[in-house]
Amino acid sequence: MDLAKYVVNAVLVEGRSVRAVAASTGRSKSWVHRHVALYREGGEEALVPLKRGPKRSPRQTDPRVEDEIVRVRKELAEEGLDAGAATIRWHLQQTYAYVPARATIHRVLQRRGFVQPQPQKRPRNSWTRFESDLPNDCWQTDMTHWHLEDGSAVEIVNFIDDYSRAVLASVALPVATAADVVRIFFATTEIYGLPASVLSDNGAIYTAHYRGSHTGMEIELAALGITFKHGKPYHPQTQGKIERYHLTLKKWLRKQPPAETLTDLQQQIDRFVFIYNEQRPHVARGRTPMSAWRSLDKATPVLDGQPLLAHTKVRHDRIDKTGCFTLRYRGRLHHVGVGRAHKHKRILILMADLDVRVIDEDGVTLRHFELDPSVDYQRLERDIV
Repeated sequence: MDLAKYVVNAVLVEGRSVRAVAASTGRSKSWVHRHVALYREGGEEALVPLKRGPKRSPRQTDPRVEDEIVRVRKELAEEGLDAGAATIRWHLQQTYAYVPARATIHRVLQRRGFVQPQPQKRPRNSWTRFESDLPNDCWQTDMTHWHLEDGSAVEIVNFIDDYSRAVLASVALPVATAADVVRIFFATTEIYGLPASVLSDNGAIYTAHYRGSHTGMEIELAALGITFKHGKPYHPQTQGKIERYHLTLKKWLRKQPPAETLTDLQQQIDRFVFIYNEQRPHVARGRTPMSAWRSLDKATPVLDGQPLLAHTKVRHDRIDKTGCFTLRYRGRLHHVGVGRAHKHKRILILMADLDVRVIDEDGVTLRHFELDPSVDYQRLERDIV
């Protein structure tokens, strides 16, 4: 029994004197008198000791600030977007000059019941992480599944930059094929330049190594001198960044009205990619992915000892029966000689301003020359050696 209740019971129920009760409990008579008086005024609840110190800690976050944190948290969660402490802080910074630290926001979310501690998780310092040093040093690519409103299965092919986490391409297709992956890759390079390497899983649209063959993606990247890496089978953690993007994308899509057509789905994806790249910070970078991508020089692949700069244009063609192909520069058409020995060969043309390289399907450089805009026919004598 609580001592306060004991002395009250001894005085009022047992009828003992205040002096005797004080002596037997080691308390003063005034202490016993005070608790008896408290009981008579408010019952047992009045005997509960009051908390010492100020009613509110001067260091505690202002309730109005906490309410604003909760408001942003709810808005982000309702839209299916990331609503962690770092993201909330970034959104608050767009409106207010002073915002609490990330740890403070996290404590507010815990106190308000939005975040539950998970002590079973591995500590961050036990993780082994890989991260590229520059944008375009490595692109991760993968395909994920989704459904339209009528239940039709569709597939979404994605490319993200390993350094910045920027989504470079996110394309919905009825069924993704190896040819689709190549098409999406080159459309993406038209905007963002060529990566130094690409990382994917072992899906059939990316590699045919286990079949003793090569996919279009493997052939094209080899011709460009781009390293093509594959994760360990049944180990998606190797492509962890793009796997995490899939979760974030699907979480957002579930909050949207189900798409009736593939076009509707693509419009939803395009909207999300803009939000993901430009309007939400990534925890790993502390800023939006696209601002991180733009902030540094871009890594480039190296072919025959020469870097393929970001503005390098890539085009496929075939050499005609005379050993030539055509090339347009600033509206004027030029004929380029390669030699009759290479007639009918499929080629890859890399053009960075006036610097032109012609590569066959095996990755062999057939010509490397500087285009002369003043003449129509580009003779073999103009080759760079």
